[in-house]
Amino acid sequence: MIGVLIFPDFQLLDAAGPISVFEIAARFANNAPDIRVVAVTPGPVRSSSGVEMMARGLKPSGAITTLIVAGGEGSRGPAICPKTLAFVRSIARRGVRVASVCSGAYILAEAGLLDGRRATTHWQRTRHFLKAYPKVKLEPDQIFVRDGNIWSSAGITAGIDLSLAMIAEDYGDDIAQKTARQLVLYHRRSGGQSQFSSLLELKAPTGRFGPLLAWAREHLDAPLSVEDMAEQAGMSSRHFTRAFIAETGTTPSKAVERLRIEVARQRVQSSSEAIERVAETTGFRDPERMRRAFIRAFGQPPQSLRRAARAG
Repeated sequence: MIGVLIFPDFQLLDAAGPISVFEIAARFANNAPDIRVVAVTPGPVRSSSGVEMMARGLKPSGAITTLIVAGGEGSRGPAICPKTLAFVRSIARRGVRVASVCSGAYILAEAGLLDGRRATTHWQRTRHFLKAYPKVKLEPDQIFVRDGNIWSSAGITAGIDLSLAMIAEDYGDDIAQKTARQLVLYHRRSGGQSQFSSLLELKAPTGRFGPLLAWAREHLDAPLSVEDMAEQAGMSSRHFTRAFIAETGTTPSKAVERLRIEVARQRVQSSSEAIERVAETTGFRDPERMRRAFIRAFGQPPQSLRRAARAG
């Protein structure tokens, strides 16, 4: 049974997206599980849009084999109900697959399920999440992350990507592909959240480290080590790293890689410059290193992005 956990002020699509994926998959798989929406208080639960969804109570929970926790305004801080946390913990203790959509990661983190684990959430929540839950190994650019039996996904529609991955694991790629086609979706979306977010606002950086990032963008052919950046900022390396993470929500090295990737992408797509030359002048040095970075960020290598740009 697929359990979808909701609460007052949940984000409707966080719940409806995964429900639709498993509904469509049930048409193609003979042994698809039932879907049950659950909440602390059974009955109609009002979403942040005002639309209500009917839910059953949290007990009994023994039949649930996958629990998907929605996100929304009710998933953070004092709004998190202790009974909700207790329920999530009890499900996880049974070894059941537990997943969060968007800010539902706050519920998993508050329940202690993400301590020492890799996870993700909506890119806008990166800084706050890192500050609130420093034990979590947050990967802010991922569409979804799996660490053992704990899954987490990025903002809102990423719950659909996560659900398709679960369908593929449970019933195979063929069922997942059929489900994606029926929903008119990509089976596996390319790239990370940074395609859709203003991650660090690196194109027009603001804030305390804005001038530093602007300087780094103009010197991508240099090593740009943590020591180099700390010296430019007039700080010790240790203090600089801590302050940079607190300000931007990511490490200096990750920020530099994002700058390199973005500038390299622009040049790959808008010019006929040799891939090797782009890699050299943007600081990747090795074309293979740049290719791996592109695949992590965009789901495809530089040559594919260039072909797509020319075809467009």
